[in-house]
Amino acid sequence: MSGQASPQHAAAVARRLRTLSAGALVAAVAVFVLGADYALSQAAFVATYAIAGLGMIVIVGQCGQISLGQGALLGLGAYVEALLVVRGVPAPLAMAVAVAAGTAGGWLASLPARRLGGLYFAMSTLAFALIVEEALVRAEALTHGAAGLAVPTLVLAGFPVDASWSQALAAALALALAWIAARRCVASRLGRSWHAVREDEAAAAACGVDVARAKRAAFAFGGALSGLAGALYAHWIGFVSPEQFGLMLSFELLMLAFIGGARELAGALWGALVVVALPQAISVLTELLPAGTATPAGLESLLFGAVVVALILLRPGGLTASRTRGEDPDLTDTA
Repeated sequence: MSGQASPQHAAAVARRLRTLSAGALVAAVAVFVLGADYALSQAAFVATYAIAGLGMIVIVGQCGQISLGQGALLGLGAYVEALLVVRGVPAPLAMAVAVAAGTAGGWLASLPARRLGGLYFAMSTLAFALIVEEALVRAEALTHGAAGLAVPTLVLAGFPVDASWSQALAAALALALAWIAARRCVASRLGRSWHAVREDEAAAAACGVDVARAKRAAFAFGGALSGLAGALYAHWIGFVSPEQFGLMLSFELLMLAFIGGARELAGALWGALVVVALPQAISVLTELLPAGTATPAGLESLLFGAVVVALILLRPGGLTASRTRGEDPDLTDTA
């Protein structure tokens, strides 16, 4: 057993070193091109998107389900955070409630899994997203409707988190905690039940796995991470409105998981980096193109399409996909 575990452990270490080296290179380029202050502010958004991406990867890559409503769960977390902080609730306590709201929303979105599966269940999560977005618009007395709601600066232990470096640090710490929680879940008995459901629901049920319960747990955990990401996102933006958490955000998060690699937790970070970096690439390209050649919105769609096509052809499993068939990267180094 030790002879078999050693090569796997060495491969996992080598993969992590490559990831850290590539991340350091990307960070150095970002600081050089964008400047330290702006790069740190974008790093806060990358980490925040990565937290939400972890939740999506648990649902899609670990449990094998398709969710089209993660944007709505971010919205729940953002609005709960905003409404509580505005009323004087300390930000850490408000974040805990936002995480609970995301968990409850994920559990609620998973209820149709008892009777639906595959594409039909995915469509039910889409309906959940539409309901949440419409509810945020209609509840004007609470959410101010389409006019949106201003969010105060995040304050932790009496310290305002308003500088770029402090926002990046807070987001990185939150991402580290989310990462640890996700790894523990994936390596636990619950994670093994997720893998069984992902591979074959009928076989999992025959082996004693409660398929519906496993799906509910995956959606609840993913909802908790989305609620945390939404709470942070509300503070970084300083303003929330229902259209920010519509279907486009859900599609972006789903794209994030597939771009980074839905089978690996590290895919959340790389997918978030791509999703956040695209607008920056657009701004650079539009400066080089003649005036009126392309609009930012059209160019963004073109870049998204180009990235997806390139990944399908070159890396079907995503940027962090293991080259070894049958290997589960998130469990390789647990021996």
